[in-house]
Parts: sequence; structure tokens; C-alpha cells
Amino acid sequence: MRKNGQKVSKNRMKKDSKATRIVTVICLCWAAFVALVPLVWLLLSSFKKDPMARPGFMLPESIYLEGYISTFRDLHVMRYFGNSLLISFVSVVISIVMISMSAYVVARLDFKGKKLVNVMLYSTMFIPATALTYPVYNLVNKLHLYDTRGALILIYSCSGLAVSFFVIKNYYMNIPKEMEDAARIDGCGYVKTWQKVIFPMARPGIMTAGVLAFLNNWNEYYWASLVLIDREKLTVPALLSTFTTSFRTNYNGLFSAMVVIILPPVILYCVFSKFFVEALSGGAVKG
Repeated sequence: MRKNGQKVSKNRMKKDSKATRIVTVICLCWAAFVALVPLVWLLLSSFKKDPMARPGFMLPESIYLEGYISTFRDLHVMRYFGNSLLISFVSVVISIVMISMSAYVVARLDFKGKKLVNVMLYSTMFIPATALTYPVYNLVNKLHLYDTRGALILIYSCSGLAVSFFVIKNYYMNIPKEMEDAARIDGCGYVKTWQKVIFPMARPGIMTAGVLAFLNNWNEYYWASLVLIDREKLTVPALLSTFTTSFRTNYNGLFSAMVVIILPPVILYCVFSKFFVEALSGGAVKG
């Protein structure tokens, strides 16, 4: 009787696991479909001479590359790539250094007002950028940073802190306390413990937060269009507005430029995908 009962339970477990796998595969296929449809539509449209004449997923009559050629030849898109790369990279370095150190204090140390600090940081996730327009704009003007790359670096360094803080702090909390205690016994203070022990072990989580912040800064349009006026200093998202005028929109050029602009984030994610998987799967550390 017991053997029969065990067989029945094993069969049920196998059926449940198969059903779970089927549902998982269906959900993943649907998610991939939803994610790829806009990209395929954009790519097809970029090869059409007049995307509005053959909209949607209609194949182009002939491959039209003038949009890509004009993006590099006439718009000098690499200049704007350089602006975006410089602003995004510098702001990510500044914000990640600040957040990784502050997250260490919150995750590993006990002090008065710890819960208040957490609440204040997480509350910034719910504040829209438009609500901060006047104070930030006023601050940039008072610092004489208007229409400079430094203004965007300042804004980007202080935006999106909550997400990076959440990722890094959770990774810190998964690091065994014994590693920190061993460093203290060897004579390391708080700074050296963070620098020599915690920071290297939390590298996947920190890299994930850095990549997320970089992608957010690369795709940001609101502050870039508000703070920068000089065309030579524009970032790539702000560049897209030049394809639309009051009388005409160059859809072929617009779609071609969009394809070129989304390539760096895709390549960046492919290079650092292993850090995403390791950090977002829990950040387990072997002791």
C-alpha cells in the first residue's frame, strides 16, 4: 500500500512539474513576443522609404538605407553618442560610489533613524520628475550650470537612487556576517572592510545597479531637453526631437536613428547579462 501511495504521489508530482513547465514556457513565449514585436516593427519601418505608406509589418518594397546614411553623415550621431556616453558614465560612477557606501551603512550597521532613512530613500521612487522641475531648474541656474553637461551629470547622479540602493543593499544583506567579523579581527575598520571585503563580494549587485542606472540615464529625455539648449551638447534621446517640425516628420530618419540609439543598451545588457542573473536571483554567497 505504501509503495502504491508513493507511486501515486510521484506521478502527481511529475504531472504538476510538467504543467508548471508548460505554463512557464507559455508565459516566457508571450513575454518574448510582447518585447520583440515593437523592435521588429521598428526595424522593418527603418528600411522603408515612406513608413506611413506601408505601415505595420508590411515588408518594404526595397531596402532603403538613406535614413541610416543621413543619421551618420548629416546628423553626426557619433557626437551625440559621445555626449550621452560621457554624461551617463560619469553620473553612474558618482551615484554608485555614493549609494554603495551608504547602502553598506544601512545594511550592516545599527543606528538611530535607520528605518527613517530607508523610508525617505524609497519614497523618492514615487516622486515624478515634473514635480521637481522648478527646484531643480532653479538650483541649476543658481549654480550657473544651465546649458552645460555638468547640469545633467548633477541631476542624473541624484536621480534613480532608490532602485540602485534597493539592489545593492539587498545584496549586502546576503553576505555572511562572519566575513565582516574576520576582517575586523584582522584590524580592518569600516572603510577597509567595505573596500577589501564587502565591495568585491557584492560586485554583481553593484554592476547590476550600475547598468540599470546607465540605461536609465541613456534613455532619459525630460531633463536633457529641459537643461540643454546648445545642439552640440544634446544627448541621443533629445536628438530625436529634431526629426519632427511643425510641418513635417521625417519618419524614415526618425526610425533609423531610433534603431541606432537602442543598439548600445542592447549590447551593454548582453555583455553584463551574467551579473543581472546572479544579482537578481538572490545574490547567494558561498561561505
